[in-house]
Amino acid sequence: MSTTPTQPVTARGRATRRALLDAAEAVFAEFGYEGASVAEITRRAGVAQGTFYVHFADKHAAFLELVHHVNRSVREAGARAIEGVEGRAAQERAGLSAYFEHVSEDPALHSIIRQAEFVDPDAYQDHYRRIAEPYTAGLRRAMEAGEIADDVDPELVAYVLMGIGEFMGMKLVLWEHRLAGDEAFDQLMTFVLRGLGAPEA
Repeated sequence: MSTTPTQPVTARGRATRRALLDAAEAVFAEFGYEGASVAEITRRAGVAQGTFYVHFADKHAAFLELVHHVNRSVREAGARAIEGVEGRAAQERAGLSAYFEHVSEDPALHSIIRQAEFVDPDAYQDHYRRIAEPYTAGLRRAMEAGEIADDVDPELVAYVLMGIGEFMGMKLVLWEHRLAGDEAFDQLMTFVLRGLGAPEA
């Protein structure tokens, strides 16, 4: 597996690395991993090709860091969305709404993760595990508190809900350009909450 050089310590270095990652995200989304080139990434970032290798060992290392970035951004957005929200039903609504908004603001993230299934299967599986772990813990607490049905493995429920959120985010947000809060979102939440055995928020 590719390794990544040490993280830059200067503000300029961090800015250059961020510009390279932003360019890489756009290039991977547009051309796919196989079609993406370091030359195109550096052209869009406005830096010399040699600068790329100061920050990344190769194209795969840059892609892998993007997967990690997507994972962090999704988890952080979800955590912010439910902070201070009381009740599992309301948390599910807030979390799914935040995910849809995140996909709307950065559509390329969906493409990066779908490509990761074939580019780096281990990173692809780790992406979902990292999201599922805190999700499972939250569902388990809700089950113990009697907020949702407790006759199903919470980890299984977490993966089911993640699948619903990801596919419906693709359909409603990427394909149909709809946002959380419209009729389709409300219908989706009704379905989810009934499946959880939770009262609607």
